[in-house]
Amino acid sequence: MNFLRAVTTVSAVLGTLLLSACMPSQMVEEGRHYLGDARLVDNYQIQRGGNWRLQADSRIYIAQSHFDPVGYSQARPNILAEEAFVAAVEVFPMVRRAEQPLGLEEALLRARQQGQDYLLYTRFASARASGKSDQQTSDSQGNRGRDQVVLQMLLMEASTERLVDFTTIESRTGFFNLSKSRPEDLLREPMQAYTRQLLGSR
Repeated sequence: MNFLRAVTTVSAVLGTLLLSACMPSQMVEEGRHYLGDARLVDNYQIQRGGNWRLQADSRIYIAQSHFDPVGYSQARPNILAEEAFVAAVEVFPMVRRAEQPLGLEEALLRARQQGQDYLLYTRFASARASGKSDQQTSDSQGNRGRDQVVLQMLLMEASTERLVDFTTIESRTGFFNLSKSRPEDLLREPMQAYTRQLLGSR
């Protein structure tokens, strides 16, 4: 039944994509959404603790914790801060980031010292890289070739240290992208989506 449903979904999506040349861009985005639901392309879920929105001129300091992702120790030490910066600077022009991982208290102090309004503090909760020997258990459960990351992000007011948003992002490799072998490839798109949500846009 699930297979039949997947085939039906894929057929409908492919038909949508074939018509995308003469349809609005929203239709293309909708087609991508369905492909993601069917896990054919990279897909992600963003779960926010609130619906807090920032002004476009908000000053944001971005930092990453020292925490190594469970199940994957090969990511660059500051990769989350780097990718979050690239995503955030597209919509918030006054963004800065830490050059290396920091503890939460130190990150808040740096944010205040640099006159930033908010701290976006990121960490890997877990990650799974396909084809790694330490993932044999997961592979035996039918997940071979599937990269996955789980991120956690805190948005805090730098001056008061008040938590204004707590977000979890889960991102997975789709069937058409099984050649990817780095969880790092799954970071930028959901971070771009999250920062657009912070601005109140899609």
